[in-house]
Amino acid sequence: MSKVWFITGSGRGIGAHIARSALHAGHHVVATGRSVEQLRTTYRDVPDDSIAFVELDVSNEQQAEAAVQAAVERFGRIDVLVNNAGYGLMGNFEEIAANAIEHQFKTNVIGVMNVMRAVLPVMRRQRSGHIYNMSSIGGALGFQGASIYCATKHAVEGLSASVEREVAPFGINVIIVEPGFFRTDFLDPKSVQYGDRVLQDYADNGTVKETYDSYSHQQPGDPAKLGDALIKLANMQNSPKRFLAGSDALDVVIQSLEARLEEIRAYTELSKSTDGVF
Repeated sequence: MSKVWFITGSGRGIGAHIARSALHAGHHVVATGRSVEQLRTTYRDVPDDSIAFVELDVSNEQQAEAAVQAAVERFGRIDVLVNNAGYGLMGNFEEIAANAIEHQFKTNVIGVMNVMRAVLPVMRRQRSGHIYNMSSIGGALGFQGASIYCATKHAVEGLSASVEREVAPFGINVIIVEPGFFRTDFLDPKSVQYGDRVLQDYADNGTVKETYDSYSHQQPGDPAKLGDALIKLANMQNSPKRFLAGSDALDVVIQSLEARLEEIRAYTELSKSTDGVF
């Protein structure tokens, strides 16, 4: 059955591959991004009756509301929301200016909130819907040289896990997607941003930029296959609340969870000792 997919940040990268997978599966797509011209270029081969192009800066609440309204006017409903828009801000915590941190949160966290707030009334009326909030293995773990980016993804995960409980009675599924490293332009200079200074204490073994530059366009994940996986999840009756994408994500997250369980068990008695006797 054909569904309507509303995808943020779908001009390129993972968002574009998810949109292509949805279109290939016979669904309609509302492709959103800051540049409608770029969207038209990306999907110039797609028939007009299958896709709608909507300008959307997710950090702008009014634009989010207008984009959702345009989607409903065009296709009548929204079945799947993919909150994909965002970018990486890399650098050690001390190397990143406060205004850059605020902008990262405004896009990666407030942007997700703006779009969810606009879409949820539509899905509640339908009594159905899937919401994919694109996190990262950085939302499950912490990474050196990516503290602010990881903080935004941790925030998205906490938001998603809580909202999922609120909207489940309306037939709405909220799924946290935790991709590993996928071969996109995410670490390309035209996408990623870095702190505005380098502290030598942190740079003795190389800068953060040098480290991440070595990964750029060498990532093991295939974004087209990630798009196909999300199509499969949207068709499942019992979809997971979290989905790890990529063997690299599986390896590091399983290792982290096992280490955490071991640590929890090691301090079980001390944890219990804080119970009151009243």
